[in-house]
Amino acid sequence: MSTWLIYALLSAVFAAFVAILGKVGLQSLDANTATAIRSVVMALFLIGVVFIQGKTGLIGEVLANKKALLFIVLSGIAGALSWLFYFLAIKHGQVSQVVMIDKLSVVFAVILAVILLGEKISLMGILGVLFITAGALLVALG
Repeated sequence: MSTWLIYALLSAVFAAFVAILGKVGLQSLDANTATAIRSVVMALFLIGVVFIQGKTGLIGEVLANKKALLFIVLSGIAGALSWLFYFLAIKHGQVSQVVMIDKLSVVFAVILAVILLGEKISLMGILGVLFITAGALLVALG
């Protein structure tokens, strides 16, 4: 099995836990405040990972690359907005429906990758995107 596939599957498993644990944790809390606290926990955890891996020396390299840093900051803002809306959605809706609509991010990412990055998509890829869209809508709205 390819390394990228193992990482992607682990990402999917932990994303599922985010939804379930988040729904339970948000029962009587403000979603935005809870998301902010979650973000602090994530930041501390990831800083710990960088320290454990001995990669603190690479921080300067990231900060020195202004173009890359700009896109990393913009990605962070997009991620924060995604999580704010995600936690609001799971607080007010059913996890099984919210996660399916959230998975439309795959469709949006493919479309944006083709338009903005010039990536090519095969006929099979197009069919897959159409099936993901149909499946997400059927599960979420059905």
